[in-house]
Amino acid sequence: MYGLKLLCMLGVLATAPAYAQWTLNNDESKLNFVSIKASDIAEVHHFNKLAGVIDDDGSVSVEVELASVDTLIPIRDERMRDVLFEINVFPIATITAKIDPALNASLKPGEMTVVISEVLMELHGEAAPTVVELQVMRLDQDRVLVTTARPVVVNVGMFNLVDGVEQLREIAGLPSISKAVPITFSLLFENGGS
Repeated sequence: MYGLKLLCMLGVLATAPAYAQWTLNNDESKLNFVSIKASDIAEVHHFNKLAGVIDDDGSVSVEVELASVDTLIPIRDERMRDVLFEINVFPIATITAKIDPALNASLKPGEMTVVISEVLMELHGEAAPTVVELQVMRLDQDRVLVTTARPVVVNVGMFNLVDGVEQLREIAGLPSISKAVPITFSLLFENGGS
């Protein structure tokens, strides 16, 4: 969920001859987050539906469909959708950024670089900037893979989700659920041409 903030800083995606539009390949991309309950029980979850583009002006936008949360336990998915995310009011989390065309890195196939930048994440009616460190690798002329160089840790308090986490804790009868959520991702962008 929160992980969304992650990717955006794909400055090097501007390495095609002209910007063209880069589109996120949902089937080849992953956005994972870790919940920690009862002090030391960690579980990895993910979202099944991501969408994103990098436009020819360098505007980056990535959306996460919160209803697609997948924890491998259907009742927990339902509770996260309804109690935590409140998808009837806040169905999408969005990450946006602006890429400076001057950052063109001219990556060749097989080359990788690290990008550190600020992204803006919008979730549950709140917006918060965060700095992320990404590894960007050009797989070939038309595909770029963006992954977290290190996990991004998001505090649910930044997005007004503390009450929802507490409700989930009470429903599940747990002594605690961590308010700090590590996020990792692997995102494949493809050059759709100009």
